[in-house]
This record gives sequence, structure tokens and C-alpha cells, in this order.
Amino acid sequence: MDRRDFLKKAIGGGIAAGSTLALGGVGGFWSAAARAAEPETAWDLVAVRGGEPDEMFDAAINAYGGMQAFVPRGTSVVVKPNIGWDVTPERAGNTHPGLIGCIVARCLKAGAREVLVFDHTCDDWRRCYRNSGIEAAVEAAGGRMVPANSQDHYREVTVPRAARLTKTMVHQALLDADVFINVPVLKDHGSTMLTASMKNLMGVVWDRGQWHRNDLHQCIADFASFRRPDLTVVDAYNVMKRNGPRGVSVDDVVTMKAQLLATDFVAADAAAARLFGVEPAEIRHIRLAAEMHLGRMDLQNLTINRIKLG
Repeated sequence: MDRRDFLKKAIGGGIAAGSTLALGGVGGFWSAAARAAEPETAWDLVAVRGGEPDEMFDAAINAYGGMQAFVPRGTSVVVKPNIGWDVTPERAGNTHPGLIGCIVARCLKAGAREVLVFDHTCDDWRRCYRNSGIEAAVEAAGGRMVPANSQDHYREVTVPRAARLTKTMVHQALLDADVFINVPVLKDHGSTMLTASMKNLMGVVWDRGQWHRNDLHQCIADFASFRRPDLTVVDAYNVMKRNGPRGVSVDDVVTMKAQLLATDFVAADAAAARLFGVEPAEIRHIRLAAEMHLGRMDLQNLTINRIKLG
């Protein structure tokens, strides 16, 4: 059994048994005392567990002073979920639609002029948008889905700080947005061990294959330097623990009922790794991004508000 298979077995076994690993990750992520939301504190990270996606988001965003702290009135907002796969929500291949609908609604309530949602999907984009449940949730909340299936939607940009990914084509909606909210789902991934916020940014570019051909982990870290999200929300309500990124069945999924919010998406990914049961330094693109000073992975030195609902 190689190290990756061992980690999968350990994570799966810990979750099934309801152990500290299942909700705490390596080192007991939830072992610190939970605190009530305190808007006056400049939290590096807010971690919530025990509620429905909208309940957890509202509790976490209140700890940052509310959605208006990120969405000024009259602004254009892009919300970027993971919608890569033509699977239904219980498979956890995509971001939870209830969370996306809630975020869109809160942005509009804060005064956003428009909220656009897209992903450059791996499966047919129309089916992904529909069968993920995200299209219906976004439209019900007053947002707008935009396609990302044609090269015409993208514009070439330079990535000044890149080691490998010096140029790439980025979706025009993101280039034009005033506010960028990245909302990945936490899950297993065959190429990078896990998917979280930085990996989710592959869905805003046209040629994902360029990243795979050109040192995937370095390209993920390189692009992270291009435009950092104003807010990162990691969906860990249902977590695919094996056979990612698509998943095979609901047997691959565990219900964690957790969520992570941060303005530093390296910190968000580090916490997501810990929640998944892996040390952040084991994920090479997290380590590279920290070394590039794009954010912090030293969770022990961050101010973290741990909120337990229910």
C-alpha cells in the first residue's frame, strides 16, 4: 500500500468511526475552544461546523462584519464554484448549491449591481450547470449563470510572478469583476491529493491542459499570484474522500458539515488540508504558494474563530 492509499484508508476509516480525525483533521483542527462570532476581531480564518450550508455561511460572514465588508454597493461580483462535473449534489463532485445560492443572495442584499457565476466545466457545461443544482439556486437568488465553454469568453493575460505559467487565457467575467469570491468544494483529487481554493481557479482559464503539461502544482501556485480572491469559502459540507475529482458514487462521500472562510486563500487551503486529514506541507502547491508569500500556511500562528452550530 503506497502513502496515498494509506491516507485515503485512514481518512475514510476515521470518518466512518466518527473520530477526531473526521472533524478535526491532523492535529485536531477543532480541538481549540469554539468562540462566538466577534465582528470586531480581524480573523485570519473562520471555521464553522454543525449546520446547513446557508446557516454556516451566515455565522462565518457575520464574524467578518457581514457581506457588506466584501461587497460595496454597485459592484459587479463573480462567484466561482466548482461545477466541473455532471453529477447531482449528493455526489459532492461540485460545490453545494445551497451555499452558492446563499452567497449570491447575500451579495445582492449587500448592494451588488450583479452577481455572475461560471465554471469552465470538464463535462458538458449545460448539464453540469443544471444537474449540479447550481443553476437553479443562482437564478432563484437573483444571480446570473454565464457560459465558459468557448475561447471567445477568454482573454490572454501575463502572470508576472510566474515560474512556469507566464501567460494564460482568463475568463472575461473575472477580469471585469470588482469583487471575486472563490467557493470550492473540498474533495479528493487524483493529481493533487485534494482540491480546494487554489485548485478551483483552474476553472477560470481556457487551457487547463497547459497546467497539467507544465508542472501542475507550480502552475496552480503561479496563477494564484495573478488575482487573489477577495473572499474564499471552502465547502466541506459533503466531502468526497476517494475517487476524486469526479467520484463514483455516494459511497465516496462523507458528511462533515463544515465550512472555512478566509481572505487568505493559502490559509484556507492549509486549513482545508488539515480538515481533510493531511498536513498542508504535503500538498505541494500550498507549500509553493506560501514560499511565494501569497499567503500563510502556518495555522498555529493565525487567529482562527472556530464556531460550532447546533
